[in-house]
Amino acid sequence: MPGPSLPRSLPLLDRYILRYLFLMLAALTGGAVALIWLTQSLHFISMVVEHGLSLSAFLHLTSLMVPNFVSIILPISTFLVILFVYQKLEGDRELTVMQAAGFSPFRLARPGLICAFLATGLCYFLSLWGAPASYHAFHRYEFEIRNRVAAFLLEEGVFTPISSTMTIYVRQRETDTVFDGILIQDNRVPAHPTTILAERAAILPHNNAIQLVLYNGSRQEIDSRNGQLSMLNFSHDMIELGPSHTAQKLDEDAAELSLHTLFSPPADLPARYRGKLLAEGWQRLTSPLSTLSYAMIGLICVLRGRFSRHGSIIRPFCAILCVVGLLTLSLMLKGMVARSPVFIIFLWGEFLLPIIVGLSLLTYDQYRGHAHEIAVRSQEQRS
Repeated sequence: MPGPSLPRSLPLLDRYILRYLFLMLAALTGGAVALIWLTQSLHFISMVVEHGLSLSAFLHLTSLMVPNFVSIILPISTFLVILFVYQKLEGDRELTVMQAAGFSPFRLARPGLICAFLATGLCYFLSLWGAPASYHAFHRYEFEIRNRVAAFLLEEGVFTPISSTMTIYVRQRETDTVFDGILIQDNRVPAHPTTILAERAAILPHNNAIQLVLYNGSRQEIDSRNGQLSMLNFSHDMIELGPSHTAQKLDEDAAELSLHTLFSPPADLPARYRGKLLAEGWQRLTSPLSTLSYAMIGLICVLRGRFSRHGSIIRPFCAILCVVGLLTLSLMLKGMVARSPVFIIFLWGEFLLPIIVGLSLLTYDQYRGHAHEIAVRSQEQRS
């Protein structure tokens, strides 16, 4: 079966098993990422169909989500591929032949461990740099596109919600960027809801936002504390479409921040938000280890179990249950770390414990045989 080229310095057994592992890992991870990409891209199809977003902009925007998808899928796909390949080798009696030839469980597990270590390294690259950088670019590009699209959504005689806190009504649209008769309801500051009326308005792009230049109008503002109405007439005014600057800063997703920012956040942030940033930082450092941890569970399931002539689904089923349990525990611990840093040690232990236990079980026979050999030699020397 043709497969990827592997270094000739690797033993034939390793190259044989690694070829299957890499081929299936690429196929499974690629297929799962493509499926998730397709379902997530449906949220942006309306921009292409209804608002004329170009295909290249659509592909650029949605492709920025791929690194994050890979970092999520890779630990699970690595576990499933190792479990399937080694289970198939056992079902085809190939593992039995290898064990009869004197290969220890650790020696048989070496190709799977190589695959898991490489996948773990890729996960660390994506978790620490690739995924945050791509998500930051995605967030900024999406913000820019949505602002520009929102500006062109303004229709004559329709109350158009630009965001959850701003609604605009246009009486007449002269061109794509110039309007006659405009009403704006701005609730971005809940304590001071504002109503703006203007005779004319024009759209002016500014950096990653859209500004609306208003001419000959009035600004009416209500103080919610005492109910007083204040009015200001103007000949020229400017308002930015979208959320306020403060809201943008608070809504910045932790997934796009650098590791340094997560562990050294600004001092003026609320304690609750600082806890979320801390939890995200520790999650980035520990979650890639799940690739090796889950792979170890799959290897132990196959290599340390008893051979069954008719096959068995009990061990693979137990391995899958263990991984599902660890995934659930990981989600719980992330929330607990956000509330109290004392749970950080449990976050590390969740991934390190299966690795340590797995390596101990895989090398047990090898160390036991070595100890037995030393004891036999010692007894011979005494006699």
